[in-house]
Parts: sequence; structure tokens; C-alpha cells
Amino acid sequence: MFTGIIEEMGEITAIAPAGDGWRLTVRAPRAAADAVHGESIAVSGVCLTVVGSTADTFDTDVMKQTLDVAAIGSATVGTRVNIEKAMPVGARLGGHIVQGHVDGVGDVLEVRPGAQWSVLRISLPADLAPLVVDKGSISVDGTSLTVSAVSAPAEPSPWFEISLIPETLAATTLGIRAVGDRVNLETDILARHVERLLAFRAVPEGGSR
Repeated sequence: MFTGIIEEMGEITAIAPAGDGWRLTVRAPRAAADAVHGESIAVSGVCLTVVGSTADTFDTDVMKQTLDVAAIGSATVGTRVNIEKAMPVGARLGGHIVQGHVDGVGDVLEVRPGAQWSVLRISLPADLAPLVVDKGSISVDGTSLTVSAVSAPAEPSPWFEISLIPETLAATTLGIRAVGDRVNLETDILARHVERLLAFRAVPEGGSR
């Protein structure tokens, strides 16, 4: 379990084929310093398992399914990534509950710099649109953020906006995002559970609609 509060920006330093997936080496000195085999680390919002480490890097395997559904599938050596270690029991929940289970990928549609902040408009897969609400929580590349605007339900191409303060721009990869970049999206777990519950309640007794 994670909070979406990024601890450091890392860099992918090696990508090696591993079956039909990849083995990544990520340089992230703060996370690697006390990384242990088998622990979970979120890499730009993707929960991955440490399989080896040095003083400033850690290795992790990424299966094909993850490569297919997450933006990390288009990463290359040198790609910057957001790093967060799993939240210890009893710690403050500074962001929101983030599982590291990517729901889908969005594209940066617009970047609007301001005097003190920057606004990003990001495309939203149609199946995720009902789960994103104005002033609600969303994880973008593993970063816990508040939705500052969202498209109308009738909009044929759904989108949402996030407003980024200087600290977020400096401490995460969102500060270097440009139009056309792909980002990992994880919607609020509570919204996902409600949607699933309502889907079952909509099914008449007997199991057919």
C-alpha cells in the first residue's frame, strides 16, 4: 500500500529481457539504501517487487501484462521515474490510498504554466471517466493529486485536469511532462468498489439482465 507521496525521482539505468517481460534496474539511492529482497516499491505508480539491490540501485521484474497496460512499457534507459516505498503500518497517510495497480494510461493533452503552478490536462479512458470527480483523488504516475477539473459526462473524449504546485513540479516527473507524454493512472479505490457494487445490484435475480 502506498500514499502517492513521492520520495525521490529515480532513473532507469538498464532494461534486460526476462522471458516475455523485463528486468529493470532503477537508480534511486534513497530507496535502494535499505531495500530488501521481496519488498514492494512503486515505480511511477506501478507496484513492483525488489529482486536485488546495490547501494544506489534496485532490480525488479516487470511482467508482460504490466508492460501492456502501463506507461512503463514504453520506458527506455534514462527514463525518469517517481519512487515511493510501501507505507509502514502506523504512518501518516499524507496523500490517499494508492495500491500501485494501474487502471489505465492517459496522454498529456495540454500544459498550462502559471506564475506559481502548472495545470496539466490529461486524457481519460472512457471506462475510467465515471470514477474521476472534481476535487476527488487520483494517482498520476504514482503521485497523489486532487482533480481540479473534469470533462462533462457527455464529452466524447473524456479528460481531467490537475493543478501542480512548485513542490510537486520539482519533486516529481510531472514537472517535466510535455504534450503527448503517456502517464499511469490509478483511480480512487473507493470509487472502484462502489462501481462494482452497483453493477451487481443492477443485475436482476437469476443473473441475467
